[in-house]
Amino acid sequence: ALRNMRWDRAFHADDFNRDFDSSSARDEDIDIDTSESGHTADSSKKSQNSSKKHRQTVSTNRKATIVIEHLIQASDVAHTMQHWNVYKRWNEKLFQEMYLAYKLGRSPRDPSEGWYNGELWFFDNYIIPLAKKLDECGVFGVASDECLFNAIENRREWALKGEGVVEEMLQRCRELGFDQLASVVEEDEEE
Repeated sequence: ALRNMRWDRAFHADDFNRDFDSSSARDEDIDIDTSESGHTADSSKKSQNSSKKHRQTVSTNRKATIVIEHLIQASDVAHTMQHWNVYKRWNEKLFQEMYLAYKLGRSPRDPSEGWYNGELWFFDNYIIPLAKKLDECGVFGVASDECLFNAIENRREWALKGEGVVEEMLQRCRELGFDQLASVVEEDEEE
C-alpha cells in the first residue's frame, strides 16, 4: 500500500499535488511591486523560480527512487515477465526448493497444495500491476511492453495449464528422490 501510494504521488497528479501546484501557480500570477524600481517583484520571481526548481528536483528524485524500488522488485520476479518456458523453468526451481524444505521439515506446508491458485493470485496482485507500472514509467523502453505482454500471457497460460504443471513438478520432485532425501536427513539427525 505504501509503495502504491508513493507511485501515485510520483507519477499521478493526486489531490495533494494538484492543490500544491495550483496554489503556487496563483502566487506566480501575482506581481507585487512595492517599490518604484520593481526590485521586490524581481526578488519574488527569483524566489518563485527557485521554489519551482526545488519542487522539480524533489519530483525527479521521488520518481527515480520509486523506479529503482520497482526495478529491484522486478529483478526478483523477472522470470514471470519472460517467455512461458523461462517462467515455467524458474517457477519449477522455486517449487523444488519449497517442496524440499517441506520434506525436510523446514516448512510447515506442502507447496503443491496451493501452488496453482497462489500463482494466479501472484500474477493478478503483484506481477501484472508491477509490469504495468514498469510500462508506464518507460524504464525499459519498448521492452516494458514485452514484459507486460509476457506477464499477461503467462497468467493466461498458467490458468489453462497450471494444475497439470504442478502435478508434473511434483512428479519430478519425487523422481529426483526428494522424498527419500528427506528420510536420509531425518535418520542422520536422529543419530
